[in-house]
Parts: sequence; structure tokens; C-alpha cells
Amino acid sequence: MKRTSALALTLLSAAAALVPAAAGAQAAAGPGQVCFWTETGQHGQAWCYGPPGYAEAENGTQRHAYSFESRVGDTVYAISYTASGCLYREIRRDDYSENWEWAQKLDGVADNTQGCERG
Repeated sequence: MKRTSALALTLLSAAAALVPAAAGAQAAAGPGQVCFWTETGQHGQAWCYGPPGYAEAENGTQRHAYSFESRVGDTVYAISYTASGCLYREIRRDDYSENWEWAQKLDGVADNTQGCERG
């Protein structure tokens, strides 16, 4: 019985090491990523983007990204779609906001302006 318990504990520990941080836990922007949170102060649900290309915001952050932190080595662009086209906002290396003014505009992030106007 002790072997079974020890084996189960070992398997659970190994599985926990493979699972990303739990939803709602404070995530940290890793090298090459910009992360967005659903609450001010980098709290709430998080979604991270790493170039290249374009990605739609996920995990509740689309039009609800109240804080962000960038560790991307270059500029990336927050994209917001409007009725008449789209807008972009530059996010530079090491840029961050605890209470982002674009909180209700973020639709996605790209490594270029996607042909949008500065917003």
C-alpha cells in the first residue's frame, strides 16, 4: 500500500510540474512575450502574446485588458477594430501599465500595424 501511495504522489508531483499556472493566478511576462490581465495591477485572468504574426486576445482579455507588461525585444502593436477600420497602439520593449487606457479597446496583438491607423 505504501508503494502505491508513494507512486501516486510521485505521479501527481510530475503532472503538477507540467501544468501551467492556474487560471486567475498572477502570470508573469516571460522573455519574448507581452501579457495582458483582466484587472488593474496585473491581476485576474492573463493572456500572453509572443511574435510573430497576429493573435486575437483570449482568456477574457479581449476588450477587457486593464493592465499589461511587455518583455518582447521589439515593438508590438495592440490592435482595435472599429466600425470604420482599425486602430493600433505601440507597445515597446519593457512597456507596462497597471491601469491601461486601452483596456476596452484591445482585440488582438501583432508584430506590425496590420494597416491600421494610430489610435
